[in-house]
Amino acid sequence: MNNKDLDLRYYAKVHSIESFGTVDGPGIRFVLFLQGCHLKCRYCHNRDTWDMAGGDYKSLDDIFEKIIKYKNYICPYGGVTITGGEPLLQVKFLIELFKKLKKEKIHTCIDTSGMVALTDDIKNVLSLTDLVLLDIKHINSNKSKDLVGFNNEYELNFAKYLSDNNIHMWIRQVLVPTLTDDENDLLDLKYFINSLKTVDKVEILPYHNMGKYKWKQLGINYDLDNIRPATDEDVKRAKKILGIL
Repeated sequence: MNNKDLDLRYYAKVHSIESFGTVDGPGIRFVLFLQGCHLKCRYCHNRDTWDMAGGDYKSLDDIFEKIIKYKNYICPYGGVTITGGEPLLQVKFLIELFKKLKKEKIHTCIDTSGMVALTDDIKNVLSLTDLVLLDIKHINSNKSKDLVGFNNEYELNFAKYLSDNNIHMWIRQVLVPTLTDDENDLLDLKYFINSLKTVDKVEILPYHNMGKYKWKQLGINYDLDNIRPATDEDVKRAKKILGIL
């Protein structure tokens, strides 16, 4: 299907679906992975989600019907999580989907980098969102640009907007040895998190290289080959610095 022929409020470019997710928000989650990402995270384990030419178009009705089939499993303690890629690149679709989910009293969650401008559409979908899983790429703006291709201005403003508008969030950061584990950076992250009013949880996600085969399948160099995976001790140290042990 050509997207020129589609109303993108009612169709989404989908990478994959997980009907029994347990790590992307509270409870059991129906997880929708949307295709497309504008970031260039050097550690990305879903490199195949970047290109908007990938994936398949699915209709709003088709996706909603699939979710409803699992409603008895995911409610009342779980819900639906939209991730990617970067799901907010398809915000018009998310608005329509979340309107339908709210009518069914299904918990809505977005897993995002927050690296987007706060347009009216973004604010609209956030008003329909119960929880945001916010991936802070790096608290240091220059290091953020080196790591993901963008400085962190948008995502820090995004976090402040969530806090100011009483939208609950879980803060996540991938812990990459030598790249995101500097003590001073972690202390700055702690200071920033403490300035926010609606953070329910902070998660440190240990870097792993299990997704590098996807880069190689695509014929793309994986430039973190010399970076070791984060250990339990690395995570424990980071949590201690952040004060979340």
